[in-house]
Amino acid sequence: MRAPLLLAGLALLAACKPPPTDAGLSRELPEAEPTYPPDPLPSPETEGAIWANSSEPGRIIYGIPGEPALIALDCLVGARIRIARLSPADEGAGAMLALVGNGAIGRISLDASARGRAFIWQGELAADAFELEPLAGPRQITATLPGAGMVTINPSAVPMQFLSRCREGAGGLKPGEEQTQAQAQHPPQGAGVQTGS
Repeated sequence: MRAPLLLAGLALLAACKPPPTDAGLSRELPEAEPTYPPDPLPSPETEGAIWANSSEPGRIIYGIPGEPALIALDCLVGARIRIARLSPADEGAGAMLALVGNGAIGRISLDASARGRAFIWQGELAADAFELEPLAGPRQITATLPGAGMVTINPSAVPMQFLSRCREGAGGLKPGEEQTQAQAQHPPQGAGVQTGS
């Protein structure tokens, strides 16, 4: 007799509880920690920066002698140019590099590309693409990439000659062409990634 009364009492207690509800689902979740892009790098110093042949064939690099290179141009098979802004990039990122100078403006799409254990900015296009026209003259050029600052490219005929030769399918500059004594003694370091000054 005790057992049926105990069971009846438990059933009564269970009947007093309210049914399940989804009201708790409308509560706000805690806010996620905000994420921000990395701080932009300052524009690098380019006083005394020069173009030099890289140790890699068909490639020229721009930078201050003895310091990491800032920009690289590669002449690829099929009269194509690969332009690299040697600055850290986040994996999967993309940005537009603005080249301004010699009466032209070019915007080139760059993507984060693996180079060793780091990512740098690189893009590839036909050597005769209009976007490369700022490089087709001897005057000062600026190369601006959001987050990586503006690189001032000092007046030089080297990129113009390199581009012309690549357009002709000749593979870029001949060794020693347009190199000054300073370039030969202390070229910019071709493998470095500029992290700001």
